[in-house]
Amino acid sequence: MKKYFILFVSLCMFILFSCQEEQKEVDIGAERAAVENVLEKYVLANENQDFSLIEQIWASDEDIVLLGTDGDEKYKGWNQIKSAIQHQFNEFEDTYISVLDQAININSTGNTAWFSETLNYNFIYRGEAMSFEGIRFTGVLEKNEGVWEMVQGHLSIPVAEGTETEAR
Repeated sequence: MKKYFILFVSLCMFILFSCQEEQKEVDIGAERAAVENVLEKYVLANENQDFSLIEQIWASDEDIVLLGTDGDEKYKGWNQIKSAIQHQFNEFEDTYISVLDQAININSTGNTAWFSETLNYNFIYRGEAMSFEGIRFTGVLEKNEGVWEMVQGHLSIPVAEGTETEAR
């Protein structure tokens, strides 16, 4: 009886361990390069006002978020983000963006990335050349069915040197 019990337990353990999915090792370098490529496409999409490329980059979910540089620029869900980007494309022309100090991190399972970078943003607005230097851009991407998609973005402009703030 003891012999059959040991055989039964051994068989059960064999089945249990053989049925477990083997976890694939994540190539963090390759995932980081893939995210870097998405961020480069995002810059190109903005420069070329390529809305179809923007649609490929952002997840179409209703819980994604984009925070802009103005206090009231908080967009939640793809429809709000889409409207904000379309409005920007209607207002800006001849956009050129340079990226500095880019940092990309990938989680250990290779399905979430977060980044930070500094942007110099040059464009024409209502016939006048405009430039924003040192815009901080941070965000999160998720890998969904093998495709990296932006799910959160935040743009901010640093306070100019010499600007004083008072506590109220």
